[in-house]
Amino acid sequence: MASNGYRNGTGTNKGAIKPPASSNIRSSSFKSRLPPSSNHSPGSALRRTSSASFTTAAGGDGVPGRVRVAVRLRPRNAEESTADADFADCVELQPELKRLKLRKNNWESETYEFDEVLTEFASQKRVYEVVAKPVVESVLDGYNGTVMAYGQTGTGKTFTLGRLGEEDTSARGIMVRSMEEILVNVSRETDSISVSYLQLYMETIQDLLDPANDNISIVEDPRTGDVSLPGATHVEIKDEQSFLELLRLGEAHRIAANTKLNTESSRSHAILMVHVKRSVLGEEVAIPTESDKSSHFVKPPKPLVRKSKLVLVDLAGSERVQKSGSEGHMLEEAKSINLSLSALGKCINALAENSAHVPIRDSKLTRLLRDSFGGTARTSLIVTIGPSPRHRGETASTILFGQRAMKVENMLRIKEEFDYKSLARRLEIQLDKLIAENERQQKAFDDEVERINLEAQNRVSEVERNFTDALEKERLKCQMEYMESVKKLEEKMIENQQKHQHDGFMKDKCNGEGPGFCEDIAVIKKLLEKETHMRKEAEKEVNKLKSQLGQHMDAGAGGDAEILKLQIALEDEVHQKKKLEEEIIILRSQMLQLTFEADQMRRCLARGGSGNAYPGLDSPMSQVRDSLSGHKTPVSALFDQVGVEKILDLLESEDANVRIHAVKVVANLAAEEANQERIVEAGGLTSLLMLLRSYEDETVRRVAAGAIANLAMNEANQELIMVQGGISLLSTTASDAEDPQTLRMVAGAIANLCGNDKLQATLRSEGGIKALLGMVRCRHPDVLSQVARGIANFAKCESRASTNGDTLSSHCVIWHSMKQMQRT
Repeated sequence: MASNGYRNGTGTNKGAIKPPASSNIRSSSFKSRLPPSSNHSPGSALRRTSSASFTTAAGGDGVPGRVRVAVRLRPRNAEESTADADFADCVELQPELKRLKLRKNNWESETYEFDEVLTEFASQKRVYEVVAKPVVESVLDGYNGTVMAYGQTGTGKTFTLGRLGEEDTSARGIMVRSMEEILVNVSRETDSISVSYLQLYMETIQDLLDPANDNISIVEDPRTGDVSLPGATHVEIKDEQSFLELLRLGEAHRIAANTKLNTESSRSHAILMVHVKRSVLGEEVAIPTESDKSSHFVKPPKPLVRKSKLVLVDLAGSERVQKSGSEGHMLEEAKSINLSLSALGKCINALAENSAHVPIRDSKLTRLLRDSFGGTARTSLIVTIGPSPRHRGETASTILFGQRAMKVENMLRIKEEFDYKSLARRLEIQLDKLIAENERQQKAFDDEVERINLEAQNRVSEVERNFTDALEKERLKCQMEYMESVKKLEEKMIENQQKHQHDGFMKDKCNGEGPGFCEDIAVIKKLLEKETHMRKEAEKEVNKLKSQLGQHMDAGAGGDAEILKLQIALEDEVHQKKKLEEEIIILRSQMLQLTFEADQMRRCLARGGSGNAYPGLDSPMSQVRDSLSGHKTPVSALFDQVGVEKILDLLESEDANVRIHAVKVVANLAAEEANQERIVEAGGLTSLLMLLRSYEDETVRRVAAGAIANLAMNEANQELIMVQGGISLLSTTASDAEDPQTLRMVAGAIANLCGNDKLQATLRSEGGIKALLGMVRCRHPDVLSQVARGIANFAKCESRASTNGDTLSSHCVIWHSMKQMQRT
């Protein structure tokens, strides 16, 4: 029976409607929004909520939102049309007033009000729009939402909620229509939708999409109280067709049975969870300035993610065992269904009466619906009833369940999170674009610079060739004219001599013929003066062309001075050569120092032998000690007794002193031409190049360079040095070294290589000439003398191998290289 707060009075007071008890509503602000009824006395109020009560707001602590309840009447079926043909329906609907009358008999009735009253003729579309559409719109705005169907078995809950409408699209239920609207309003690029389909069967949560997963546990967040099912299957939805396939799969796995009340009675509660994740932009925030708080500068909106959940619950029908005829296992199922529905009713009663304790843990169904009743979700409940008077008791119980649910009020909240992943992805894309654009601009700039440099070099080279050709042509022209003039003068002189010899005996007539002879002499003098003048003019023209060439090469005023210095250096070659020969004599005289060096080597080897510092070299050490036992043992004796291979092995010693003394011995041995062939055959040249390449010790590098310079005096060794990369290695050492003595040794080696005609091209290509000229920076007299010697050798080879024009071109190349080094 209905309580006094929900039902009409007795039969003596028929038709009067009592207002619901307002003391059970928890929010006073919500009470103030309830509109008064025009059909009642002043002060009375109806439990009807207008559409304004469903407005939502983001932020703050949330907004109140009462559970909306709609009632739907099922039309009579064939059995009821036959069995109840003589009886009227037990309910009378007043949809325009949103009221329902439950007849007790022909004279008395109870009147109830709901948010919506749907007759048996209401279409599925209207049911969706008045019951589920406000909830779906809230879910799209970021709120959680629940739509639940409750009623007696066989009253149309599954038809209302889960009808697929494959044959008739107008018969589609709330599940299909809700997903259609969600898919229309979300973005496929930034938003996502996933679905889980479960059933609660005899207090066990089973996965309808994966029947093997038949015992899913419930997990509650201790901080927020949110309920989740991490073991459930989540399927991402892209279109309506894939969603219909999932619903078909789930319905095939759902448990149903044939009872007296329903041929396909659902024996479990079906729960469809739709998870919606939407990307939105936050509000723009103005940035105040120091002078004025109102600024035109605004921060870009922050990317946010709104996570909402739509829960669609098709509850199993409540039933009486006497009417359904359940027995055996079906009886156990009916008990489990009734117990879970009873637990749900207790929770709704406690929430409606604002009780301090809500028995939320009495059933897994109430735990799953924790957010739907008294939580943060927007909830709509549709209660389904039948018209048969035989089931008036079940209809009354269903109506009272809906009346109590209308008194439950939720606090709606939006769940927003800062979308760090979206922001990071967007920033990465922008960064990649900027990097790519910068690389394109840098490449374009480098290409333009390279093009300009190449164009400038080509123009300079062309001008140089033009001036060189013009200079060469003018020189050849002057030379030819000079040679012709000299030839004519010689012929004239021979002719005059012959004439003088023929007329010499006529001395007596000399005075008489004196004027004619003097005239011939005067003519010859004039020819000589003319030729001299022409030669001076030719030299002036040559000097003028040289001056123009120097100006074009940006030599400036110092160009002539550089050419003059080069000419002076070439002219002093003889003096430098004498000095170098004296230096060679001095180096050879240093052979006498090998006695002292050998003594130090003996002591080092003695230490190494006693400490076993050089494993595998015991025999060579003993031989060296034996050979160096006397202070005056000559180097040749050391060379013969110990052997060049064993001396070269000491170059790889770990003791720095032993290594230094060994390389000194090899350098002194290489000074004698008789020893050079044996040193090279034993791999001495390769070892010296390795020392020059790998060791940082300046002493080792200096002595090794000196040894290579000694070996480079032999023409056969010069080609070996070139083959083993010695020219590039000497060039690198020249650019890295700063010690004048090291530079002197390197310059001497390169100078020796410059005297080989076959190495001229390699010296140019591998930087030997450039390195030789670069050592002028040291300005040490010994280094400069070696550089001058190398330039002289190079020029001699060029003179022998080239024509006169090529010789001048080579000199210009040398002068141009020296000019570049001075600029650097």
